[in-house]
Amino acid sequence: MRNSLRPWLAVLGVALLPAAAFAQSPAAAAEPAPQQWTHLDPKTNNVMGISTDRTYAELLKGRTAAPVVVAVIDSGVDTTHADLKRVLWHNPKEIPGNGKDDDGNGYVDDIYGWNFLGGKDGRNVDADTYEETRLVARLKPLYEGKTRSSLPKAKQAEYDLYQRVKKDYERKLKEDNESLTQLTDMSGKIDFLAGQLRQLLQVSRVDTAALRKLPSADKQMEQLRDAMYGYLLATGAPDLETAVEEMQKATESTKRRVDYSLNLAFNPRADIVKDDENNVAQRNYGNPDVHGPDPLHGTHVSGIIAADRRNNLGVLGVADAPVRIMAVRAVPDGDEHDKDVANAIRYAVDNGATVINMSFGKYYSPQRKEVEDAIRYAGSKGVLLVHAAGNESNNIDQIDHFPAAVAEGAKTTYPNVLTVGASASKNDEKLAADFSNYGKRVDVFAPGVAIYNTLPGSKYGNESGTSMAAPTVAGVAAVLKSYFPQLQAAELKRIIMQSAEPVHTKVQQPGEEKKLVDFATLSNTGGVVNLYRAVQLAQQATAGKGAATGASAAGK
Repeated sequence: MRNSLRPWLAVLGVALLPAAAFAQSPAAAAEPAPQQWTHLDPKTNNVMGISTDRTYAELLKGRTAAPVVVAVIDSGVDTTHADLKRVLWHNPKEIPGNGKDDDGNGYVDDIYGWNFLGGKDGRNVDADTYEETRLVARLKPLYEGKTRSSLPKAKQAEYDLYQRVKKDYERKLKEDNESLTQLTDMSGKIDFLAGQLRQLLQVSRVDTAALRKLPSADKQMEQLRDAMYGYLLATGAPDLETAVEEMQKATESTKRRVDYSLNLAFNPRADIVKDDENNVAQRNYGNPDVHGPDPLHGTHVSGIIAADRRNNLGVLGVADAPVRIMAVRAVPDGDEHDKDVANAIRYAVDNGATVINMSFGKYYSPQRKEVEDAIRYAGSKGVLLVHAAGNESNNIDQIDHFPAAVAEGAKTTYPNVLTVGASASKNDEKLAADFSNYGKRVDVFAPGVAIYNTLPGSKYGNESGTSMAAPTVAGVAAVLKSYFPQLQAAELKRIIMQSAEPVHTKVQQPGEEKKLVDFATLSNTGGVVNLYRAVQLAQQATAGKGAATGASAAGK
């Protein structure tokens, strides 16, 4: 999933303004939400969580759960993480490391899942291009310098596509170059201020407690204190040093996009994967390395869904055992390829997943039909796909975000696809995450701001995005499927949507800080998903139908 720089740049710009720019003083400012606020209850805890803790304590205690496999199509997963290693899916028919396709599914040694971004020699794609970059690179030699009227009618639609994608490509290149300059400048300023404050306060790290020690009698110091305090609250960083580290990471990430994702000459797939990318029927390529070069995103997503709830370590996932995570690597540092997405969906379905999390997306889809066919295939097998709405503050009723919630030419959304926007912890004007895409094609919102969960190397940390909101909902779906196994994809979608009761708080429209709208208008349901309510609805839906419990053939 692409990361929006808008929230960071807005915060960074404000951080250097006088204290008057902040609406709240340090004394009046709200404290950050609890670390794992997503599991709390809106009414009991006054936090816009999904009521996970209450659900297990009141509705699911003593009940037997059936095995469920959730596929995570992502950048990779750290299979050695202390909070994930016990909840990973293992292919029961595959013998590790023998170089044979023991189960005959077409994939050799796929113990934890499969990597569609790898080569037979063990190498893996890391950075890759945006879809806009790939399209411009392919179409520029055909249409640059030509006029529409000079082309045969059969080529005019492709010419129009080139004009659109060229404009988007040039805009992104300009924005990222400008962002790189801004981030470099701002991180330097904050780093300098942090160093000065450490020396003045005689502390090793400048957190909110240290900032309170600044002399309030000095007007300049008071303004600096309030600005830095407000900055820490806005970013969610525990101290200025951590904020600087995050900015430096953002700077490096932006530079990588300029150097690789927007580089018309860059094509790592041709050298590493060596598949025929235009052959959408080709399935058996890649390698079994589901970790990949950088599994941060997929590791965090996996933890949100099902981090071990029984090992007394780290964090808690939404879903408890016996839910298992299947790792399917198909998302590089750049845009995913349609062919890989389609194959990843089919692999997950064919190997027993009943819920698939898809925390990725893009704005062009040249092989859209192949992805649509895979979505319909998943639907025919009763598999629910949970898709992140995107992080660009766009109305996706007006701008397609792929995989799209609606098939090309159709009027209604897929019955087995749930699209998820990102919400924050407080029921105030910032409830809708500033970066979140929105619109009636967004089915529900879910927690996606400052989500604390698993990171590679058995570490933990905060990440924000609709990429975090989607696995929260995938976790809810896994709980429902585990305790009510007879529910099929369309029923799971209906129950999850009905659990999101409309919230009518006036909120900032994503991307429009000064425009307040009714939160209920930003999605189809107008609400934030709630596990407690979803389980109640599932109980009602299955009452009298012999709600089955116990083991199923999903595997461990």
